[in-house]
Amino acid sequence: MSIRFEDTLARDGRLVYTCVGTSMLPMLRQKRDLLIIEQKVGRLKKYDVPLYKRDSGQYVLHRIVRVCSDSYVLCGDNQWRREYGVTDEQIIGVLTAFVRDGQEIPVTDKRYRLYVRLWCGLFWLRAAVLWCAAMPGRLKKRWRRTREQQSRGKGL
Repeated sequence: MSIRFEDTLARDGRLVYTCVGTSMLPMLRQKRDLLIIEQKVGRLKKYDVPLYKRDSGQYVLHRIVRVCSDSYVLCGDNQWRREYGVTDEQIIGVLTAFVRDGQEIPVTDKRYRLYVRLWCGLFWLRAAVLWCAAMPGRLKKRWRRTREQQSRGKGL
């Protein structure tokens, strides 16, 4: 039987979990950093990092880049595509701190806040770099697809 994040937060008011995934790099390192998630209180603000559940059942931890009247726009620190329409009902908790190399870093820490301002302020530059870095993979995928189509055409 697996315990859901929602159940742990409801029971303990806090969830400590090992980071899984790379969407929040460089801030959160996969399988190395611990996340400290607490229950959400009220409406969240720009730059908060909520833990939310997609309609598919997937749990995601991304940063709020815009607050709308009835939803949020989120994006991982290591991503350039934004996710629209995340609602308060989908949000399970919010990141209040993380543990890196044995040191707990709260989201109120001055260094963390500076990182957030710089990282988010440089979004378009970061997005361009990430898009360009992914270009060889996209070209390779397109080349393979073309080769497969050509080889199927020759066999007819």
